[in-house]
Amino acid sequence: MSETAVPRSGEGGATDHRLLGIPELTDVPRVAVVVDVMRAFTVAAWAFARGAERIVLAASVDEALALKAGRPGWLALKDGAPAEGFDAVNSPGHIGSADLTGRTVVQKTTAGTVGALAVAEADLVLCASFVVAGATAAALRSVTDRVTFVVTGEDGLADEDRACAEYIAERRRAGRDVDAEPYVRRARESRAARELATGVRGDHRAVHERDVDLCLEVDRFGFAMVARREGPLLVLRPSTASA
Repeated sequence: MSETAVPRSGEGGATDHRLLGIPELTDVPRVAVVVDVMRAFTVAAWAFARGAERIVLAASVDEALALKAGRPGWLALKDGAPAEGFDAVNSPGHIGSADLTGRTVVQKTTAGTVGALAVAEADLVLCASFVVAGATAAALRSVTDRVTFVVTGEDGLADEDRACAEYIAERRRAGRDVDAEPYVRRARESRAARELATGVRGDHRAVHERDVDLCLEVDRFGFAMVARREGPLLVLRPSTASA
């Protein structure tokens, strides 16, 4: 797993933050944390843990397939049912058993990738979920600009994403561990968690029985995930650099 450094935006402690849904983004923030707990950025973290070198965030299904088609060895995944041309589904339970060593993964989802692309021109873009919450908070502690948390689910109303954003913000502010239980409980009781657990959300082939539990594992991984423009592409890479 290759790594990329988190850039600094100045020294000092945390300042303020805001939580916005994708439709509420009216400007380009300097620092953005794009939160998708269930499941885009839990899946991305698992992909890195399984050896992926980088993740290219695609704007559409057609773009994802075109990127893969022109680059031998690249893999593509999307949310929803398995589809021709795609190698994987947007499920941590399924991706967790894949061997992605050295591979580039193209990811297209309904909420997470859309949110990241919406703030792609920010000075610093982090993509986050509970599994990388601590590393994300650590990466933000030397940032003095206001942090915009992009709550991707349900036009900003998804409680699992809001809970994760608030948890990261509190860990950044406190500079230490914070009791995760109230935040995780909110996420477990969210609509997204209920729909995943009961099979309402998505084709059954795209959902693993452990997906909810895997999405709620706090600090499973010790890296943050930084998205940057690399030519025309928005590329996500892991980073263990903090303050």
